[in-house]
Amino acid sequence: MTLWVFGYGSLLWNPGFPVAESLRATLPDYARSFCMSSIHHRGTPEKPGLVLALDHHPGAVCDGLALRAESGSEDETLAYLRERELVSSAYLERRLRVDLIDGRRIEALAYIIDPDHEQYCGGMPLEEQARIIAGAHGGRGPNPEYLENTARHLEELGIPDAEMHWLMSRVHELTR
Repeated sequence: MTLWVFGYGSLLWNPGFPVAESLRATLPDYARSFCMSSIHHRGTPEKPGLVLALDHHPGAVCDGLALRAESGSEDETLAYLRERELVSSAYLERRLRVDLIDGRRIEALAYIIDPDHEQYCGGMPLEEQARIIAGAHGGRGPNPEYLENTARHLEELGIPDAEMHWLMSRVHELTR
């Protein structure tokens, strides 16, 4: 069985599994946003950070990467991703239609935010997001590092994200 995974945040720069193929892709009806409070990877329960999640918004389109796991690694990749992404059950694992840049339409594994979960914080003003990100640190490192790595990789891929660019500039100001 072929396993495709849709990457829109840290999977862009740290997939953590053997990737056989990586292509630009779009996921309809979802938006990438800092709408998940991070109490493990980029923050703590006492001082949560923010991480990206796919938030359902009909009519939106999220640009990212479709990552095809190497043949034979599908089971271990799935186990790895579940351990990494489902640590607090704020994400829901879904198989969604993704359009590849080469015109193919595939089904890819995607981790979307559960809007009913206590870690969901959609609609937060950008200034508040910047202040939270600037001061948070979790088990996988500083929250600003997560933001910068994601923004840099989106830029390298030619994927514009004005909010991400603004957040990166503002967090840089706040952490100087």
